[in-house]
Amino acid sequence: MTVVGIGADGWAGLTAPARAALGGAEVVIGGPRQLALLPGECAGERMAWPSPLRPAVPGLLAAHTGRRIAVLASGDPMFYGIGRALTEILGAGAVHVLPHPSSVSHACARLGWPQEDVEVVTVVGRPVARVAAALHHGRRLLVLSADATTPDAVAALLRDRGFGPSRIRVLERLGAREERITGPVTADDRPSGTAPGDPLNIVAVECEAAPGALRLGAVPGLPDDAYEHDGQLTKRHVRAATLGVLAPAPGELLWDVGGGSGSIAVEWARTHPACRAVVVERDPARAARISRNTDRLGVPGIRVVTGAAPAALTGLPRPDAVFIGGGLTAPGLLAACWEALPVGGRLVANTVTLESEALLADAYRRHGGELVRLAVAHAVPVGGFTGWRQTMPVTQWSVRKPEGPAPAPAAPGSADPLDPPAATAGADR
Repeated sequence: MTVVGIGADGWAGLTAPARAALGGAEVVIGGPRQLALLPGECAGERMAWPSPLRPAVPGLLAAHTGRRIAVLASGDPMFYGIGRALTEILGAGAVHVLPHPSSVSHACARLGWPQEDVEVVTVVGRPVARVAAALHHGRRLLVLSADATTPDAVAALLRDRGFGPSRIRVLERLGAREERITGPVTADDRPSGTAPGDPLNIVAVECEAAPGALRLGAVPGLPDDAYEHDGQLTKRHVRAATLGVLAPAPGELLWDVGGGSGSIAVEWARTHPACRAVVVERDPARAARISRNTDRLGVPGIRVVTGAAPAALTGLPRPDAVFIGGGLTAPGLLAACWEALPVGGRLVANTVTLESEALLADAYRRHGGELVRLAVAHAVPVGGFTGWRQTMPVTQWSVRKPEGPAPAPAAPGSADPLDPPAATAGADR
């Protein structure tokens, strides 16, 4: 199979090897727009991709076993394109890719932006809320549009997130004779309901925060005001320390158990676009609030599960790390989280109650790790002077699951520290 990248300029923009692959193919598969760009000399049978695409790929290819197949893709097939799905399904050795300049390459060339200094966000098949995580004053973004409505949606998001002064350009049909660039115009000045242009477009954003906009940094420890919450929130300084020991890495999955406001999962996911998270929260109102926080802070891909742990953990994908922020004394919860972790996985649990603190002390004695107490004090007015007001100290246990056999069971008649008695269930909530 040969995958050929093609631009809006169609056949005229293809290299000789790409033309040869398409001309010699017995079957050419692609989207209707790409297939329409081919001349009559490409005599192979033309087939449009079915929807949904990925589940149909194995059967479609099996139906044409032994035939020369060419697949058309927009721009660079390995940059948010069909090339990824095909190599994952068939293996890299079975696919020959002939790339074309991507829309991002064209856009940077037109704008004079160094590509390595630009952040790319795709909203093709994804929520436009993803753009929010990339908003930082002075940064340049390129948003890969889903359709002609995307520029309007991006402008609305910028206004809502305090980035109304940001300058927007819309670049349509890059590389074609009909190429068009509109703007720049600020998000504030772009009227809502602007007539949609060509669906084949990319949105360029020069980020500028409005005066007084809440500043959200690139590292954990966002301001508490960034979250909608009812008091169930891991506060800023403790949150930063917690993410430090959770140590997210690209592609890893976190379970945030007893989510509250979802702040740990949100800041885990914001560390890298490939980081994933599942939040488990038993209270439906809080679960809905978590979803609003994930959307507003640019990580709408976080999954929110409404239910009580440990029962709600059944069937979830295996985590790389687990954070327990509530419900520690629920029977079987700590044991279930520990069992779910792979070797090398991390578990972090925070508590402010004596009952849960005793449980963590027992778990520390049995499994090792690190047991710390985090205390934060804020300067506040005391009459005409200033003094310190102490917040409730947080006890934190963090541990990495080791290789080798499980620890010896507790002595007969003693309580298993990873399975507390039902009498105290929910006390730390």
